[in-house]
Amino acid sequence: MRKGAGSYRRPESGGEQGFWPSYADMMSAVALILFFLMLLSYIQNLVTGNDLQNTQEVLENTRLQVQLTQEQLESLTDELNLKQDQIEDYSLQIVQQTEKLEQQQKLIGQQEAYLMAANNELTDMRNQMQTIAVLRLSILEQIRESIVEVMGDASKVSIGDNGNIILSDSVLFDLGSSQIKPDSVGVLDELVDVFYKFLSDGENAKYVDSIVISGHTDITGTAETNRDLSTDRANSVISYLLTGKNGILNNYAQYFCAAGYGATRPVASNDTEEGKAANRRIEISMILKDDTVLEIVDSYLAMELPETTLAPIASPSTSPQPGAGTNG
Repeated sequence: MRKGAGSYRRPESGGEQGFWPSYADMMSAVALILFFLMLLSYIQNLVTGNDLQNTQEVLENTRLQVQLTQEQLESLTDELNLKQDQIEDYSLQIVQQTEKLEQQQKLIGQQEAYLMAANNELTDMRNQMQTIAVLRLSILEQIRESIVEVMGDASKVSIGDNGNIILSDSVLFDLGSSQIKPDSVGVLDELVDVFYKFLSDGENAKYVDSIVISGHTDITGTAETNRDLSTDRANSVISYLLTGKNGILNNYAQYFCAAGYGATRPVASNDTEEGKAANRRIEISMILKDDTVLEIVDSYLAMELPETTLAPIASPSTSPQPGAGTNG
C-alpha cells in the first residue's frame, strides 16, 4: 500500500520495525521547544525587570545618602574651618598676652631692683643719720659736762626734751643785761673748744646745718624789750665764740646764728619766781642738715611695699557658634 508524503515506511527486513519521526512531529517538537524557550525568556525578563527596579531604587537611595553625606561633610568642613580660625585667633591672642606678661615681668623685675637699691640707699642714709644724731647728742652731752666741770654746778645746765642745751641766763649775764659776765668766760671757752673739735672734723661738719644760740626771757617788761634783750644776749654769746681763744672758730662762723624769742617760748610758769628763772635762759641747739630725713626714712622703711599684681590675661573673644549640620 502506497503511503502518502511525509509518512514513515517501516523497514521490513530483519523482522524489526523501524521508527522515523515524521515532519509534523518534528515541527511540533520544535514549536514546543520554542514555547519553552519563550516562557523561560519571559520568566527571566520578569525576574530581571524586578531586579532592575530594585537596583534602581537602591541606586536612588544610595544617591540620596551620598548627597546627604556630602551636605553633612560640607557643614562639618565649615565648622572645622571656623574652629581653625578661632584657634588661630586664640593662638594670636595668647602670643600677645604672653608678650605683655613678659613685659610686665621685666618691668616688675626692674622695679624690684630699683626698690631694692633704693631700700639699701635709704638704709645706709638712715644709719648715717642715726650715727650723726647720736654724735649730736654726744656733743651736746660733752658741752653740758664741760660747763658743769667749769661751774661746779650741774643745776644750771641741762639737756632739754628737744635735745637742746639749756643754760640759765645767770651763768652768763646779770639780770636785765646782755653783757657777758667776766667770770663766765671759762664756760664760753669750753664751748669754743668743744665746737672747734666737732666742726674741724669734716666728716661731722658736712652734716651740720647750723648751731643756733637762742635767748629767752620771762614776762617781766614789754614784749619788745624782752625780744631785744634775748636777741642781744644770743648775739653776745656768738660774738665771744667766734673771737674767743684767738678766734679759732672764726672759720666756722657760717654755722652760727642767733635768735631772740623774748618770753614767747616759756618752759615753766611765769607765776612764780622759780618759773621766771627757768624761762630766763640761753639754749644751744645743733640743727642737722635735713633734720627730718630720719623721720622720712623711718616712715619709708616702716611701710610695707604694695603687692604687685599682674593684670589678668584677657580671655580670647568667642565667635558665635555655627548651627548644627543638617541631619537626614
